[in-house]
Amino acid sequence: MTKPALLLLAALAAVNAADSDLVRAKRIHAQTVAVDSHIDTIQWALTEGVDLSKRLSSGHVDLPRLREAGVRAPFFALYAPTYYKGSEAVRRTLQLRDAMQKLLDAHPDEIELATSAADVERITASPRKIAAILTIEGGHQIADDLAVLRMYRKLGIVSITLSHFRNNNWADSSTDKPEHAGLTDFGKEVVREMNRLGMMVDISHVSDKTFYDALAVTTKPVIASHSSCRALSSLERNMTDDMIRALAKNGGVMGINFGAGFVNQKDADAQRKKIMMRGALEPNLTGKALDAYAAKDFFDNYAKMRPSVATLGDVVEHIDHVVKLVGVDHVGIGSDYDGISTVPVGLEDIAKLPALTAALLSKGYSEADVKKILGGNFLRVLRAVAGK
Repeated sequence: MTKPALLLLAALAAVNAADSDLVRAKRIHAQTVAVDSHIDTIQWALTEGVDLSKRLSSGHVDLPRLREAGVRAPFFALYAPTYYKGSEAVRRTLQLRDAMQKLLDAHPDEIELATSAADVERITASPRKIAAILTIEGGHQIADDLAVLRMYRKLGIVSITLSHFRNNNWADSSTDKPEHAGLTDFGKEVVREMNRLGMMVDISHVSDKTFYDALAVTTKPVIASHSSCRALSSLERNMTDDMIRALAKNGGVMGINFGAGFVNQKDADAQRKKIMMRGALEPNLTGKALDAYAAKDFFDNYAKMRPSVATLGDVVEHIDHVVKLVGVDHVGIGSDYDGISTVPVGLEDIAKLPALTAALLSKGYSEADVKKILGGNFLRVLRAVAGK
């Protein structure tokens, strides 16, 4: 047989193997409660009035695409930008919770609120149903008041990111100048109260010192809902190898962020510039004027994707890096879809997630390990923190 013929046969064999892996991936997704630990999709419903029950031509996530991907337990982030301060941040959080409730009320046969791992199991026992897990993305949204924190738990919120782009009054951010040397005494009280309430402590966005302070205080596993590996992409928002080891020792789990700059060093500088620019926003507005500003800010940043160098393969490498460092029990998916403006080629939206699973299978990951990465690890932590 000639050399060109041999090359053709090898290429056909590779295509067939890839097709086989994708078939296996789709079967695994159909059998698994996949978790995405961070999506910003409810912003579209609040600011643009879109109907998330329909397949959309914009954005990364909607209910049809979640079902297509087999992502049955997404974490919907209720994100108030840091320029919402004090009571304004609480008001914005309640607006987002209301938008979420409208979706839940309008489509009870398709989506239901889950506040525990048992809820997730019960809801997803119905083939079409999605279990919505609610999280708050920024400690400033409690307005320095533990009573607000407690009421958020009553509203079904099971996770809070301790800080966001900027420091708040009790926790330093990874993308701001240190102000508190980590967590203040009140910040440590917040962590203790979250433990007591059964709320997951999310350390994405926090400074390295805040991260270690949170681990020193918490009595339960923590999560990094949407962070990637600093060893592969040197971005302050990503986690160092030592932080990943400490997270694993705590029993926690990190969700790999799909943002191009989070997974590819060539995209990191643009990502850093964007983070700093958005973190510096300080509109002197309140009420409806502030909401209008926020709506335009969201649309301008996320309505159209920018080109990137990153690919699906970069995401695989970040997952693989964590697994080689601390084992398969401490990594998952935290895409940040609808909260990122650049996505890897091959992961343009949530519906493409089976391609990532196929790539992991091709790399030699077992189906059991893939199921942990897809959702088992996060459900384990939810169970440990919020109870059965």
